[in-house]
Amino acid sequence: MNEDKDAMVPSENARALFPGSESEDMWIDGVPDFTDANVLITISNVIGEKTVFITPNRIVESKASLFVEAPPERVVAGNKIWYTRVNSAVKITGYVLAAVLLTFSAMSVSGVIKARIVLTGSMSPTINPGDIILTVPPAKMTPKKGDVVAYTGRRFDGGSVGIFSHRIIGGDAQTGFIVKGDANPTPDVQHPKIPDITGVVIYTIPFIGKILTPRALIVLVPLIFGFWLVLDALKGE
Repeated sequence: MNEDKDAMVPSENARALFPGSESEDMWIDGVPDFTDANVLITISNVIGEKTVFITPNRIVESKASLFVEAPPERVVAGNKIWYTRVNSAVKITGYVLAAVLLTFSAMSVSGVIKARIVLTGSMSPTINPGDIILTVPPAKMTPKKGDVVAYTGRRFDGGSVGIFSHRIIGGDAQTGFIVKGDANPTPDVQHPKIPDITGVVIYTIPFIGKILTPRALIVLVPLIFGFWLVLDALKGE
């Protein structure tokens, strides 16, 4: 190849191979030695191919399969293209989810962040049933008015009832916070203090909690397995 920069400049005899496309910077230059000389040029990738049949007078778009038979390793079938794209998307999604889950697991084990699935609509529309809330302990983030906190609900005898996630609308850490669900007409009877507050909500992930229920997983797992079988079948074709 001539490394002279001028050699890359097309002459007046140059003809564009793929005019009007992203490959319009490709051309054929020179004059054929024989009047019956023809050239077939094909460029291809995972998306597809472009082929031109070149004669001394014309450049015609065509298909390579009309003139030559490509070796098996160069054939890119339509289902192969689809499989490649879907497989790449699945892999990228899997890597991202794995990274997020590993990071979250490490933070959860260390006590930095906890996750809970919301079961009721007492905080709708801010937080809906099936949403996942991420919380940090009050030692990391001091609860204040306007925050949504997860606290341990207790009976009058002090026994634990469950975890509730409601918004602080008043009170303080010494006398107890006044909390209320956004969708509830009245505040909660209990005024939780810091020892009863298990976390301050910092982020809400919508919907995901709905697919983590046992009933949803019974449906989801076979669907994922079936999808994997389809991808594996396409890979083999």
